[in-house]
Amino acid sequence: MDSYQPKPEHQFSFGLWTLGNRGRDPFGDFVRAPLPPTEMVAMLAEVGAWGVNLHDNDLVPIDATGNERDRIVREFKQACSRHGIVVPMATVSLFFHPIFRDGAFTANDPAVRAYAMQKTMRAMDLGAELGAKIFVLWGGREGVDTDACRRADDAIKRLREAVNYLCAYNLDRGYGYKFALEAKPNEPRGDIYMATTGHYLGFIPTLDHPEMVGVNPEFAHETMAGLNFMHGVAQAWEAGKLFHIDLNDQMPGRYDQDLRFGSVNLKGAFWLVKFLEDVGYEGPRHFDAHAYRTEDYEGVKDFARGCMRSYLILKEKAAHWNANQEIQSILRALGEARNGLPQVGKYSKAGASALLDYEFDKDKILERRLPYERLDQLTVDILLGGC
Repeated sequence: MDSYQPKPEHQFSFGLWTLGNRGRDPFGDFVRAPLPPTEMVAMLAEVGAWGVNLHDNDLVPIDATGNERDRIVREFKQACSRHGIVVPMATVSLFFHPIFRDGAFTANDPAVRAYAMQKTMRAMDLGAELGAKIFVLWGGREGVDTDACRRADDAIKRLREAVNYLCAYNLDRGYGYKFALEAKPNEPRGDIYMATTGHYLGFIPTLDHPEMVGVNPEFAHETMAGLNFMHGVAQAWEAGKLFHIDLNDQMPGRYDQDLRFGSVNLKGAFWLVKFLEDVGYEGPRHFDAHAYRTEDYEGVKDFARGCMRSYLILKEKAAHWNANQEIQSILRALGEARNGLPQVGKYSKAGASALLDYEFDKDKILERRLPYERLDQLTVDILLGGC
């Protein structure tokens, strides 16, 4: 039996916009026919996924009537029930329609800001009806092509006002959402406000309900900025703010590629999976990625299976790393304290006095080896099957 088959407990999810991506790019038209959302649900069940996520307009067209909306949602819920697929997360498209050409919550036009709020509230209604408990906010066009258009601090104030309003709506309706804010450094605008996960971690404590708001880091977005994705995830986790995560892959210095997870940066993907598994992250493992433009829908299935399989293989490799005796011996030696060394974890007057009086032998400290070359090679051996 294949040990890398996905199971519901792995909580692997995909967005309607990922499986339904038709392969259009700035230089070429669609290569795949439209796929109805109900058929995408069936496809997810076929490949072994657990959940499906969606923007409001992935499911319901932006100008649908009330009756059309209700019919679409009813049929989608029936498909999810029939195929055993859950909806853990919902989000809102505030970037596709031309009305958002200058952003949504941060736009200069008050009518655009008000419409963006209404659209998001209705997307929250939709997500709640489908059972979602996480609501992601990605400011796709919340940024600038020229800073002449507005003061950046005014944009931050508008964004704060919007998130505070949505938190209040969440409480008023009793939806129980946790909001997850998603950062990106650029594209489609020249510069995006809240460019990294760290920016949002600094922003959240300024909100009226910071306990309700966390982050949704994306592998490709942090990599676009030349950052170590796992480090951002770790900081979010340590702060208690890792509410959701987007898994994909990305070549540094390129446009937003949304490649199959583990297809480019194997070592980066490994450290990420190891971290999530080591700390016991219990949220969805969401794949926000797209199949190559060369593929038909059978290839889209290959893509989806590949994302989940790579995660499970790397999870197994992480267990091998943790069980490797040489690796663990090196790590123990690296952190071994010498007798009599003052403790610096928690401040006390007596401890501070002892620390000030202690004489450090710097030459002796430098005698301790830091065998990181060996540690890294052992990691590569495990990834390549050399041990």
